[in-house]
Formats: sequence, structure tokens, C-alpha cells
Amino acid sequence: MKKLPSKFVSEFKRYFFMVIGCISYSLSLCVFLIPNAIVGGGVSGAASLINIMTGLPAGVFIVVINVPILAFGFKMMGWQFILRCLVTTVTLGLCTELLAFLPALTDNPVLAAMYGGILQGFGIGLFIRYETSSGGTELLGRLTHHVLPFGSIATHVALFDGLVVLLGAIVMKNPENVLYALILIFVSAKVSDMIVLGLDKAKLCYIITDKAEEISDYLLSHSPRGVTLIQGEGMYSKKPHGVLLTCVKKNQITALKASVKQLDENAFVIVCEANEVYGKGFHQI
Repeated sequence: MKKLPSKFVSEFKRYFFMVIGCISYSLSLCVFLIPNAIVGGGVSGAASLINIMTGLPAGVFIVVINVPILAFGFKMMGWQFILRCLVTTVTLGLCTELLAFLPALTDNPVLAAMYGGILQGFGIGLFIRYETSSGGTELLGRLTHHVLPFGSIATHVALFDGLVVLLGAIVMKNPENVLYALILIFVSAKVSDMIVLGLDKAKLCYIITDKAEEISDYLLSHSPRGVTLIQGEGMYSKKPHGVLLTCVKKNQITALKASVKQLDENAFVIVCEANEVYGKGFHQI
């Protein structure tokens, strides 16, 4: 059987997970946020506010508001990026309209903000992981930062999102919307990070020791993980030290510390979180 070209497989995965992300994001709007009159940030928040106040379809306004933003971004971002954004935007708007018939799953606004944040974060995480975008305030922030280069792009995006949230609270005469939006944004950010970085985190270990050979030999013979030796120098003592660098699974860190302590009680050990590790014993690149 003829193997499919890797570029075709990559593009298929990109658009498949883009659709899944759009469905997840649309569900957050249709069954949690809009029924509970919660206005989050971004274009979807603005579209939700229009729907809550007028009853006009949120999915249509997701597309309508995004189109001029994409048009302004054409020159700066290039037609390929803008075309992808347009496809994602239309898909998101269509999914929102197709799922609008679904009933609300809770009338508790705090729960709605939390569950809506989970679904939105899942969708955003897929967009980031598979390099798709719906444009929105992210693209708008890039454009305004290019014209008015104060702060960072993230600052511009946050200002636009905050403006939508604040406008929602004023128009609906409900200051609590700001609190619900903060819950929504916080949960969404945490979940999207989990999708992008993964749950299978490892520990990055630096072992500064005068017994580098003994410790590395022991680790190599008792652990499936590799060890790298870096030559270092103590800036206070001016003496050379070995710096061992290794990555281990979370459940292996206790055994590693015990082994180092047994071989060199004076070793200096630094343990950090490693969000993504690629190579032998971990994920393939």
C-alpha cells in the first residue's frame, strides 16, 4: 500500500484537530457562557454580548467581526496565514450556529465559567498545538502593536479582551461578569497550557559534584536515562566541579536523589520542571 505524503498527513491532522477545537469552543459558548450571560474576552465575547442583548446569532457575528480584522492583517501576515484564519473563523461560526439548539447544562454562573473555560482552553490548546488561529483579538493585538509599539503583543491582546469584558459588564449592568470572566480566562489558560505542553512532564536535574564519574556510572547502570557531563567551576572556591545534566520521569526523582546522597553527600542538586522532553526514553521529536 502506497504511503501517504507526510505533508498531506500533517495538513489533515491540522484541519481535523482545528474542527475538534472549534466544536469544543462552540460548546463552551452554547451550553455554558451565553445561556448564563457570561461575556469573556475576544471576538467570541463580543459576539456573545450581541447575542445576549439582541438575540442575533453569535456564530454569524464571530465571522462578521473577524472579517475586517483579517482584511487589515492581510498585508502584514500574508495570504496563507489569513486564509487559515478565515477557514477557522468560518468553521467556528458554523459550529456555533449548528450547536445553538443545545440546552444549557447549568444555571450556576460560577460552574458555567469553569466548565466553559475547560472547553475553551481545550479548543485554544488545539489551535496553538496544530498552528491554526481564528484571528480575533490575537491578530488585532499584533496589528496595533505594529502601529503603536508600546508594551508587548500580549499587552495589546489583554487590553482588547479586557475592554470586551468591561463593556459586557456595563451593557448588561452586571459587574459580576468581570469576576466570571476572570474565572473563565484563568481556567482556559491552564487547560490550553496542558494541551500544548502535555501532562507527561519530566524533571530536569543538575547535579554539581566532585564525584561526577562515580555518580554518572551509577546512574547509567541503574537508570534508562542518559547523563551529560558539563565542566564547571565554583566562582567562590575557584575549584573545578562536574555538572551532570539528566532528565528523569517524575516517579524516578526520589530514587535519583537517594542515589546521589549515597555517593556524595556534598553534592548540590537542582531539580526543575521540564514541560517537554524529546529523545530516547521520552517522546520522539
